[in-house]
Amino acid sequence: MWQLSGFIDEISPDLAEQLALVTELGLGFVELRSVWDVNVLDLDAAQLERVRRGLADAGVRVSSIGSPIGKIPITDDNGPHLDRLRHALAVARFFDAPFVRVFSYFMPADADPDAYRDEVVTRMRALASVAEGSGVTLIHENEKEIFGDVPRRCLEIVESVSSPALKLTWDNANFVQCGVRPFTDGYPLLAPHVAYLQVKDAVFADGSVVPAGEGDGELRETVRAFAADGFDGFVSLEPHLGYGHSLGGFSGPENWRRAHAAFTRILAEEGVEYE
Repeated sequence: MWQLSGFIDEISPDLAEQLALVTELGLGFVELRSVWDVNVLDLDAAQLERVRRGLADAGVRVSSIGSPIGKIPITDDNGPHLDRLRHALAVARFFDAPFVRVFSYFMPADADPDAYRDEVVTRMRALASVAEGSGVTLIHENEKEIFGDVPRRCLEIVESVSSPALKLTWDNANFVQCGVRPFTDGYPLLAPHVAYLQVKDAVFADGSVVPAGEGDGELRETVRAFAADGFDGFVSLEPHLGYGHSLGGFSGPENWRRAHAAFTRILAEEGVEYE
């Protein structure tokens, strides 16, 4: 049984509007990235409690904290970032979320990412060490402009760190935006390490994001393969149908409904059970 979730800050900045739509659509889980235009890691104690009460009243739980951990230049000091990760883990435990999304650092413009491999692995190992024993798993997202943008480098991270506290989250659209055919080029390498799925699609021509199944992201092939291999976990909608940027994106209620309908149609046609 796949468990559908989603980045609800793409619906609206307002918590009540976010929860109204996800409960209308029947989702039991959400992914927290921001509320009231404030990143979840920057909410104060009263705001965090307000979010927790709102979720509880709506009967909704948290699948993951959509944190920006690892979205700093590789040349920046990593010490303060480790402290921010400790806070992210505390926020995850506050919401009983089993996952925190992370990234593998922005590369300098026009640099060869492979030149920073050792530093990235050292930093990712440090992140995993902080998470070990916390009860929360870090999930690295493939994204453009960071070290782990293409399948080969995602694999280098997870294999080199080799920690039960670090797994992968898979995003088809992000691979397309890096010139990668997700299923063809990535699935054989990465599937054993994937613990979480993020859902959006994109087209090679200009990198624009489109609903699931309408782009070049091999979404249907990916869904079919994960289902056949027994994937049984969270699948999080991240539509980006309005706009996207380095720290998030926005869709609006109607585009979020559109993204939900497109993906659940694929699940139904592929015979994948979800709730």
